[in-house]
Amino acid sequence: MSEVLLEVRNLKKYFNTPRGKLHAVDDISFSIKKGTTLGLVGESGCGKSTIGRVILRLLEATDGEIFYKGTDIRSLNNKKMRELRKEMQIIFQDPFSSLDPRMTVSEIIEEPIKLNKLIKDKKQRFEKVLELMDLVGLSRRLMNTYPHELDGGRRQRIGIARALSLNTEFIVCDEPVSALDVSIQAQILNLLKDLQTKLGLTLIFITHDLSVVNHFSDDIAVMYLGKLVEKAPAEELFKNPVHPYTKALLSAIPRPSIDKKVEKIILKGEITSPIEPDRICRFVDRCNFANNICRKFEPDLEEISQGHFVACHEFK
Repeated sequence: MSEVLLEVRNLKKYFNTPRGKLHAVDDISFSIKKGTTLGLVGESGCGKSTIGRVILRLLEATDGEIFYKGTDIRSLNNKKMRELRKEMQIIFQDPFSSLDPRMTVSEIIEEPIKLNKLIKDKKQRFEKVLELMDLVGLSRRLMNTYPHELDGGRRQRIGIARALSLNTEFIVCDEPVSALDVSIQAQILNLLKDLQTKLGLTLIFITHDLSVVNHFSDDIAVMYLGKLVEKAPAEELFKNPVHPYTKALLSAIPRPSIDKKVEKIILKGEITSPIEPDRICRFVDRCNFANNICRKFEPDLEEISQGHFVACHEFK
């Protein structure tokens, strides 16, 4: 059995607003085994990108614990956290805005190695950059080009090479293909999968598109307004979705077959405000199965079968 690389316990991230505290991430718990991928899915604004940034401490958590290889990283000082970040990296959604337009491809990939003094010899650094370009499928002839001269797919390959330039073991992939054409998306997904197999990487793959993570993730966690509503192995989630929100997301996936028709589930009703929300089910006003208990108590995330967790009063 694989060891747990990352464990998150009761993680919370609140933001102050003029109307009160916005509960972006509210009491989230999960773990990821080494060498596996957790797909984190949900609508825009559900808090999934915030989770990725809080885990890397790009944002400081309001409460909760984050264990990486058994160490609570919230207790680390800046110096120790900087050392740990060599192992924990992020790939951003927009490859263009995440790259310095004044630097060439080789300079962008070399920068983390140089700043962290990983390789002091200039010639060895140059060789490392070439090795990384080969690894992510970037032609060496592009080493002196600038980001604006390249397409989105090549820019994202630069971002991946930069993330791998240190002793990387864990990567938060924050919607890394959503800004790319569909054909390029497949190339980047295949590249990430190959790199994971080759380097033993552990990934959190954040996306709003369930179809993207179907064959890419080992486990999938579905978020709604700062809460986990369902978590299960990828195959199980697609075969046996339980939460009404998960079912609605799955029904929205375009299917090429005209023989097998899947009824679209249209969500109606108002979205609950994430600012100082009541301790009730946050999906209650959009759910066709809501009853009185849903408006009185907040459902806990509970295991209903092996590895399959759901937060819904219907399945208690």
